[in-house]
Amino acid sequence: MTQNEDLRENMLRQVLQHLSQQSESQYLKILTGLAEVATTNGHKLLSLSSNYDAQMKSLLRIVRIFCHVFRIGPSSPSSGIDMGYNGNKTPRSQVFKPLELLWHSLDEWLVLIATELMKNKEDSTDITSILLKQKGQGPEATSVSPFEPPGPRSYESLSTGPGESKPDVLAGEQEASADCQDVISVTANRLSAVIQAFYMCCSCQMPPGMTSPRFIEFVCKHDEVLKCFVNRNPKIIFDHFHFLLECPELMSRFMHIIKAQPFKDRCEWFYEHLHSGQPDSDMVHRPVNENDILLVHRDSIFRSSCEIVSKANCAKLKQGIAVRFHGEEGMGQGVVREWFDILSNEIVNPDYALFTQSADGTTFQPNSNSYVNPDHLNYFRFAGQILGLALNHRQLVNIYFTRSFYKHILGIPVNYQDVASIDPEYAKNLQWILDNDISDLGLELTFSVETDVFGAMEEVPLKPGGGSILVTQNNKAEYVQLVTELRMTRAIQPQINAFLQGFHMFIPPSLIQLFDEYELELLLSGMPEIDVNDWIKNTEYTSGYEREDPVIQWFWEVVEDITQEERVLLLQFVTGSSRVPHGGFANIMGGSGLQNFTIAAVPYTPNLLPTSSTCINMLKLPEYPSKEILKDRLLVALHCGSYGYTMA
Repeated sequence: MTQNEDLRENMLRQVLQHLSQQSESQYLKILTGLAEVATTNGHKLLSLSSNYDAQMKSLLRIVRIFCHVFRIGPSSPSSGIDMGYNGNKTPRSQVFKPLELLWHSLDEWLVLIATELMKNKEDSTDITSILLKQKGQGPEATSVSPFEPPGPRSYESLSTGPGESKPDVLAGEQEASADCQDVISVTANRLSAVIQAFYMCCSCQMPPGMTSPRFIEFVCKHDEVLKCFVNRNPKIIFDHFHFLLECPELMSRFMHIIKAQPFKDRCEWFYEHLHSGQPDSDMVHRPVNENDILLVHRDSIFRSSCEIVSKANCAKLKQGIAVRFHGEEGMGQGVVREWFDILSNEIVNPDYALFTQSADGTTFQPNSNSYVNPDHLNYFRFAGQILGLALNHRQLVNIYFTRSFYKHILGIPVNYQDVASIDPEYAKNLQWILDNDISDLGLELTFSVETDVFGAMEEVPLKPGGGSILVTQNNKAEYVQLVTELRMTRAIQPQINAFLQGFHMFIPPSLIQLFDEYELELLLSGMPEIDVNDWIKNTEYTSGYEREDPVIQWFWEVVEDITQEERVLLLQFVTGSSRVPHGGFANIMGGSGLQNFTIAAVPYTPNLLPTSSTCINMLKLPEYPSKEILKDRLLVALHCGSYGYTMA
């Protein structure tokens, strides 16, 4: 039944669910049968003679049904006590035993590929030669399946059903072409589908929200091969490696690979996965019926919208938004855009005391004193909902936040440079402490600071017993980081938590982490227009550069040639912001007030990347010997992120 494509998966689930509820023995019998069928299909998938798409879909369909029936059994798992990763010790976990043959075969293949990858670093051995031997094209040909790792166990020994047959070697030769194509390209999708099945089986044995220790161990063991798969095809994360999106501790191992992919590609993956499974995904902005229209009062748009959105069905809001102002007939996307535009201005309205303006006058930061508004946490939650909804429906908002707040949304730790957005002088003091030896200066700093707590100044320890711990040359870096966290995070933690609660109702944390803080700003607020002539007119030169120098001429020619997106990345790279203030580049702010965009000369060494000092809007541009090298190094810095790095 499970392999009959004419039968809908949902119907099969219901039938097997009903049958499994009849008795414990029936339940175990059904699960064991499903496990055996899944194992057979898995081994067929691990054969170059099989049709990949059909076999992959069949395996994952069977495993989904298996996991569903397992979860709704007489005693669904609530703890890790009787789970399969502890060694198949209970009757329930015994149903996973047939699958162990498939997992063992998967493990063998990943070990084999890892071994060959290591060999290829040392000599010219090509793993494809193994395939050729297996297909009978070499003197040491074996009778092993074309996709079965060499070893004492033949494909027949893995068979779990009497009707299973050996794969056709000639069909395997067609997929593993005779021109010795890279075996990883041949095997990655097949192995990845089996890895997905393994993850699903491990997950269904765990309580919700907990990742299987066995699966974490598996990923750590095969880290290099899995990274190789992701490197070659990052989209595999969305096709098969869902565990990376659902398990932040595993995703962190692959994040450098993901963020190296073009921003445009990651945007496409983001929305493709965000809207997957939604009905009428091509009509996401159309309301289901009249009852789903958000009826708001224009004269109290913030409060009335907050009340209505908080009561609305989140699933329906994800599918579509329709807004009508009370007493007005207008409706449609124009009204929706107006609603988002007005609300984005209202969110930072000083009357609500939710956000305060940063030092640059153009960005906003949560107000640590927002408690003066009794409803401030409800409003922060609503603000998070609005930004989450806007991002979900690709609506731009007319609001910009500090770099540190974007980091909070993404779960990225703040650093002392982020302090400059709220207190430039304090940031300079922290920088001075890091740059100088403080051993004999008699500063008498301790791991405690005086700060405003509900309107009164209090001494707050940065860590337990901080008031009696002196800041020294050895621990000053820790002091600076803890001070930063106090001012930028701890002081506004309730506000951050409330905002994220609303934001995550529409945007999963696992998906938004595909971006950095600069890219998140572009996602939420769009791509600004940049006038290159105004940029050139309001740029200063220092450390030996002048406007007529060849390197400067090349630089501006490159700026003219690159895309609008890359110009925005350059502006962000040097100033920390994607925005040109009202009045143009002449009004760009630095850490101490107005500060023009500045280009400083740096001696050239091979492969040296440009760097920047965002507090003073300075691009440190090496004296490159040619325009081509300058463009290459500049684009590497912009796309790969050279913050804090100078070589690549």
